[in-house]
Amino acid sequence: MEKYKNIICEILEQKVGLPKEETLSLIEQPDKKGYGDLAFPTFVLAKTLKKAPPIIASELVKTIETPQEFSKIESVGPYINFYINSEKLMEHTISEIKEKGDLYGSSDLGEGKTVIIDFSSPNIAKPFGIGHLRTTVIGNSLYKIHKFLGYNVVGINHIGDWGTQFGKVIVAFDKWGDSNRLKNEKEPVKYLYELYVKFHEEAEKDPSLDDEARATFKDLENGDEDKMAKWAMFKEISLNELKRIYKILGVEFDSYNGEQFYNDLIPETIETLISKGITEISEGALIVNLEKFDMPPVLLRKKDGATLYATRDVCAAIYRYEQYKFDKMLYVVGAEQSLHFKQIFKTLAIAGFEYSDKCEHVPFGLFRFQEGKMSTRKGNLIFLDDVIKNAIDLTKEIIEQKNPNLANKEDVSRQVAIGAIIFGDLTNDRIKNVIFDWEKILDFNGETAPYVQYSHARISSIIRKSEANEVSPDYSLLNTEYEEALAKKLAQFPDIVKESIDGYRPSVIARYLITVSREFNRFYHNCPINKEENESISKGRLLLSQATAQIIKNGLRLLGIDAPEEM
Repeated sequence: MEKYKNIICEILEQKVGLPKEETLSLIEQPDKKGYGDLAFPTFVLAKTLKKAPPIIASELVKTIETPQEFSKIESVGPYINFYINSEKLMEHTISEIKEKGDLYGSSDLGEGKTVIIDFSSPNIAKPFGIGHLRTTVIGNSLYKIHKFLGYNVVGINHIGDWGTQFGKVIVAFDKWGDSNRLKNEKEPVKYLYELYVKFHEEAEKDPSLDDEARATFKDLENGDEDKMAKWAMFKEISLNELKRIYKILGVEFDSYNGEQFYNDLIPETIETLISKGITEISEGALIVNLEKFDMPPVLLRKKDGATLYATRDVCAAIYRYEQYKFDKMLYVVGAEQSLHFKQIFKTLAIAGFEYSDKCEHVPFGLFRFQEGKMSTRKGNLIFLDDVIKNAIDLTKEIIEQKNPNLANKEDVSRQVAIGAIIFGDLTNDRIKNVIFDWEKILDFNGETAPYVQYSHARISSIIRKSEANEVSPDYSLLNTEYEEALAKKLAQFPDIVKESIDGYRPSVIARYLITVSREFNRFYHNCPINKEENESISKGRLLLSQATAQIIKNGLRLLGIDAPEEM
């Protein structure tokens, strides 16, 4: 719709001198039929023109000569409603999608700007739990969307590879672990996790184990060779497993610099903060007092000299700006960490780092199964690997029922299963809690990835069955409500992509794809394509279908989902 919005901007700039940027921000797309395709509210002109908005709208419409891109322009109350010429829109949209292909919807909006996206960030020595799925798929989608809009994007996986929890794992391994078993285990990370769970079970009986774990981590920070060797072994095992999962999900990172990476930089960071006069000693610990900002203090260094998660986050922010000179840095982390990031950003601000206002927390709700919230320490973590395998098996069963002769069943099952898991998350507003429901996410008729993917596969089948037709389409003949509604929906895609980074909501694209699929299926059931006798209409409908397939493919790709050609 950008082309049509620009025409409206030109009209209003010429008639009332309203700047393009202001006009663009005010143009709306009416939800109700009969109110045009685009609308401009005249309230903003009331003060300067000293008239009531309905009068302004009525008088302006009388002075506007309708451009060929619009069929009519009329006023309704305070609004000027613009009705797009369906034939022109159909021709322009289909031609542009065909010309740009995989790049349709992209732009240079972010040209020359660098965005860092910190996402996923699981802990080593633990299997990849379903709880880390949200940050991973939301972050991955935001990475792809920003890249699509011309930004230079740096994806960072801030691995949780440091802290007292690793003192616990080492203590557990020393007390109850078996080196030979760890080396020969088919799933060694799950074995480390079992030891971690056992530590917490035993610590409930013997609290001194917690003191031992803290002391062990302090030894790690001091570079104890034996403990560092074990830590390095656990990390290597864990990274190999994580990268296997990421490959299945189609997720990549530009950096795996985790918490431990910043160890050598922390002393300098602490000295910098001390020199800026924002720290104080409280009960032997080094803190940043944020009481006047109605926040708890940031604990930078414990009484025993050990550093914390917050210390490493402040250090990482400083390092990343020096390294990348980012224009914005997004932390895709659960909503329960909101206070933590407010503290980190405020610490950077009062320390005088001007880029503090370029740091943003992108929170999201919890991920739950019907059984309730998961707990790592109690051992009822749901492994993502198991969820993926289950999804693939269930998808295979559905395919055997619906299309047993399908070629490449294994690949399609994987694409549909992974797509269902990702879409089942991204179709929700990120701030809401998500309840994982197998029946819902694998429903081929619901608001799901399989439904959208099947629409793409259906179009691919139509294209394969189409006979060569060199007749030029007559877009004036594509005038049913189904054809017009579909074309208008496709034309919205570039705006939808931009809207999705306003508030960092991949759900905008996911919901849009559901609507596109619905509009296509309405069109498909009411407008024959290969069976249409008029070749000009048939060709036009085929081109409209191809454009729809391209939009679905482009949209799914921005969500990190494949678009199978057969299902």
